[in-house]
Amino acid sequence: MISQFRRLAKEGSWIVFGQLIGFAGALVLVRVLTAYLGPAQYGELALSLTAAGLVNQVLMGGITVGIGRYYSIAAEKQDLRGYLRGSKYLLAYATVAVLVLSVIILGSLYFLGYFQWMGLLAAVLVLSVFTGYNVSLNAIQNAARQRAIVAFHGGLDAWLKIGLAIMVMLWLGTSSTSVVIGYTFSSLFIMVCQCYFLRRIVPPAELACIANYKQWVQKIWAFSMPFTIFGGFTWMQQVSDRWALQSFATTTEVGQYSVLFQLGYTPIALLTGVIVSFLGPILFQRSGDATDTRRNSSVHKISWHITQVSLLITLLGFVIASAFHDWLFSLLVADEYRASSQLLPWFVLAGGLFATGQMLALKLMSEMKMTGLTIAKIVTALIGILLNIVGASLAGMQGVIVALVAFSFVYLTWMLILAYLPSLRTS
Repeated sequence: MISQFRRLAKEGSWIVFGQLIGFAGALVLVRVLTAYLGPAQYGELALSLTAAGLVNQVLMGGITVGIGRYYSIAAEKQDLRGYLRGSKYLLAYATVAVLVLSVIILGSLYFLGYFQWMGLLAAVLVLSVFTGYNVSLNAIQNAARQRAIVAFHGGLDAWLKIGLAIMVMLWLGTSSTSVVIGYTFSSLFIMVCQCYFLRRIVPPAELACIANYKQWVQKIWAFSMPFTIFGGFTWMQQVSDRWALQSFATTTEVGQYSVLFQLGYTPIALLTGVIVSFLGPILFQRSGDATDTRRNSSVHKISWHITQVSLLITLLGFVIASAFHDWLFSLLVADEYRASSQLLPWFVLAGGLFATGQMLALKLMSEMKMTGLTIAKIVTALIGILLNIVGASLAGMQGVIVALVAFSFVYLTWMLILAYLPSLRTS
């Protein structure tokens, strides 16, 4: 028991350290970019990165979830080599899909005459591929409970983005395209490092085994397919706020909104994500293939405690943001972004509610309850899209913020019903 506690404490310490370094880097990145880019340029950057979201949510995101889920099962079966080969096979197919999508997007921009967007979108699509690989590699390392390696790469990437983005802007000029190119170099470097460390988790005895990778391709894809399906809907929900503002307001408002989102929504999601990163692999190991009732009961108890802690963090974050939003903006952003600081607490609230719902989704994943989760993801995403369009058309940025909080509340409520009311849960 003592040795297990020490191991958990060590893992938890690495996760907290990595998240703190990454969080600090993210805050500094916002401060640096707002100093170099005006609100309109920042809005252009935010809009262009929605293309990377499409790749990582739909084409690679679902596969990444399946890869992370099946690591513990492959380790139990002592077939990590076959599992890794199957994972590479699926990522190769995803890469081909990204190339096809890139040709369609860039060809459409060319024929429509939007030449000024082609360079930026090309850089974003390259970035999205490297990011997708990194997320998959990180999922494997996290599932293997290689916490120090995960923390190292997370912190390194956050700070590399800052340095490389500045270097490229000094080289090519201040623009959103230069920022994306800097991000791409950072992701490429991290990917090379990840591949080096990945080889160390496969036991030497397995290297000589004949890998039966096809069964892992089938299993991972079967688990991942629902995430790929609803990933398209969740991506549309996640980008509809910025595009609705672009349609009904201005690119400058998109920039203001994006800064608020990064300083309010993202940090609370990262903070609660510490818990997910720490307990996710543990929940997967405890539940196994989700056929043992006693193991599932243990997961249920742990998840309930996680939910309570996450809601408490959300409440504390909302109070702190309400009290110190002026000071935070004076410290973290350039002068021209500070007029909207009073809206920060609502982003914190929305981020915390959604992150709590994601933790409950993790419980459903560990129990292989995918049908109910898929329905919930699709329906709530459609609700969120509608709320964003209505909010932007009626009240601009304030309307979209109301829509964001409402969507997060609806999502959390649905996840609570699926997770804790068995009579209403779809299996």
